[in-house]
Amino acid sequence: MPNTARNSPSRRDRILILGAGGHGRVVLDILLQAARYQVVGYLDNNRDMIGRRVDGLPVYGTIEDLERFAHELDIQGVIIAIGDNGTRRGLARQVDAAGIPLVNAVHPAATLASTVTLGRNDVICAGVVVCDRCQIGDSVILNTGCVVDYQTMIGEGVHICPGVRIGGRVKVESGAFVGIGATVVPKVTIGCESITGAGAVVTADVPSMATVVGVPARPVKLASASEDLAAMLLPARP
Repeated sequence: MPNTARNSPSRRDRILILGAGGHGRVVLDILLQAARYQVVGYLDNNRDMIGRRVDGLPVYGTIEDLERFAHELDIQGVIIAIGDNGTRRGLARQVDAAGIPLVNAVHPAATLASTVTLGRNDVICAGVVVCDRCQIGDSVILNTGCVVDYQTMIGEGVHICPGVRIGGRVKVESGAFVGIGATVVPKVTIGCESITGAGAVVTADVPSMATVVGVPARPVKLASASEDLAAMLLPARP
């Protein structure tokens, strides 16, 4: 007879969610539906939230107090529910330094091929499809209904927004943000810390730190301060 004690509610690992905002509530719903962990509550750096309850769970204190609350509450894991890529990556490193395991939140309505490799602190939302031999790095958000095709590599701290379609053998580098409904053709690279606008169609490599928009996607040209000043000084056209 199989041993089911480890999966009983009283024996599941106790975890905290770092971040009690809208994304935190999404992550809580995923964790509750997956029923793998016992979610104890939240930590959040908004002090106005401390002492409140979010979807029935308490906000105990600030994220800076993680080590104290991890000890007091007998916590075995943490997941970071913060949308900003840089903040999420930075906090993950702090959690690592504190020696607290980072866990994943994978919605039961997500479809992941058996050959997919996940990192830690990943959030995989409802309706996500990840195909054969994809590699997903640490602290990645694969948001609702996105599709990641075969042999694609997603770097640390990436956010793939709802409805994105990523072709096969794409490389999305660390910290990149791919906006709602964007399409990425196969075999291109999305550079680190880049932003791909909502609805864009990416047909060529996106440089690091660039912002691209449109169909096909093109870099946005930002006016320099001198150009802005010149425009202000020029007389208006009739």
